[in-house]
Amino acid sequence: MNRWVVDTNVPVVANGRNDNGRKRVSPSCQKSTITFLMELHASGKILLDRKGEMQKEYRRYLNPKGQPGVGDRFYQSILQRPDKIERFDLDKNAAGEYIDLLAAIVGAGFDPDDRKFAAMSVKEGVPVVNATDSDWAKNRALLEASGIQIRFLCGCAPAAWYE
Repeated sequence: MNRWVVDTNVPVVANGRNDNGRKRVSPSCQKSTITFLMELHASGKILLDRKGEMQKEYRRYLNPKGQPGVGDRFYQSILQRPDKIERFDLDKNAAGEYIDLLAAIVGAGFDPDDRKFAAMSVKEGVPVVNATDSDWAKNRALLEASGIQIRFLCGCAPAAWYE
């Protein structure tokens, strides 16, 4: 069974919305996210932190009633299918940074909202799935050198993500 860390932008894009409020995502990008979420639902597991920071972010952008989009259905399935979830502790240091995340990533200014996903990837050795968050593409070399695998559902070129 495949295990994944899923950035919030993936189900948001599956819903046909953009995660940054600017342009509309391309149909091929949206299709890639829908296909991935369907595969995850059928034969994968999602990793979440025990303190609920990842789930809290999902809640902020997705509808737990499972409507109207595929991304919302994904979020609903997280709430209803505990067999599809693995939870782990993500401890923080005195400065409030994840101990599993290398200081170089923090020092590079990697998005604080995405650090929980990166820390989980490092801790458990599983890929992070991204659709349209440019921080993953911009910091790709540093992240990968730090042991973080990234699956780019919409490719690595932000210009190709939108119509």
